[in-house]
Amino acid sequence: MTIKASVSVSEAQAAFARRLVEEGRYASLSAVVQRGLELLRAEAELAGLRALLAEREGGGFVGLGAGRAATEAAIAAKRRALGL
Repeated sequence: MTIKASVSVSEAQAAFARRLVEEGRYASLSAVVQRGLELLRAEAELAGLRALLAEREGGGFVGLGAGRAATEAAIAAKRRALGL
């Protein structure tokens, strides 16, 4: 689903976007703006992943067995809390 929105851009931004369309890189000005928003969202997601990796690097390594045991214990605790 698409939603129509009105946005304001500078003259330089408008000229750049028009040039991208004229060069055939994008079908329309809307496509240029949509791609820009997609890139910003991807950048934010990448920043989140980098932060998570940095946080994980600071912690100790958990082996497969210990990780599985912790997961099973958490599931068992949740089941007990729910009376299952």
